Amino acid sequence: MTTAFTPDHTLFSAEDFRARALSRLTLDLPQESADPAWRPHRGDHVLNPGLYKEGLAATAMPAAVLVAIVPRAEGAQVLLTRRSTAMRRHAGQVAFPGGRIDPEDDGPVDAALREAEEEIGLDRSLVRPLGFLDVYLTHSGFRILPLVALVVPPFGLVINPEEVDEAFEVPLHFLMEPANHLQESRTREGVTRHFYAMPYGEKNIWGVTAGILRNLHERLYG
Repeated sequence: MTTAFTPDHTLFSAEDFRARALSRLTLDLPQESADPAWRPHRGDHVLNPGLYKEGLAATAMPAAVLVAIVPRAEGAQVLLTRRSTAMRRHAGQVAFPGGRIDPEDDGPVDAALREAEEEIGLDRSLVRPLGFLDVYLTHSGFRILPLVALVVPPFGLVINPEEVDEAFEVPLHFLMEPANHLQESRTREGVTRHFYAMPYGEKNIWGVTAGILRNLHERLYG
């Protein structure tokens, strides 16, 4: 269920978002990204401290995702994808474009833009990087560095059906409203995990994606 409230479109315009991001974020690599021994203070372990495995941070795979903000007349939107139901991991889940940082990538910015091109055909020349959020450590063994950026419309997308079923936009004002930041849990094989969830209509935004959006709120609107 979505929460009904009247958003201030000036507060959630792309112009205001850009100003906030430029004043509070940086494109300098955070220490927890550059140093594998550094344990990130954001991640699945925050809501599940008892399930954290010592040494996970040092062995986790570096990854990068694109938190793409799209200027629209009705207010800024966040570009998200729904992973292909044929994927081996996290099938059908809502996610940001992104993935592992390959040795051939020129750092996390290049990796995030490459993945966005491969997954949804987003032209990197239309992406304006603004800064990084905090590294997010997942229980599945990834150290995700989220790149926040503006995407200049109009743009066309070409969905790669092997990786993505669809791409869609969600109003920034909805995702930045704390009342929509639910905490839920699931039990599997006797293990209960807690996570953030931001259900938007039929789109179930939860887990890592919701956790990164929560970090976006804390960094820019908290």
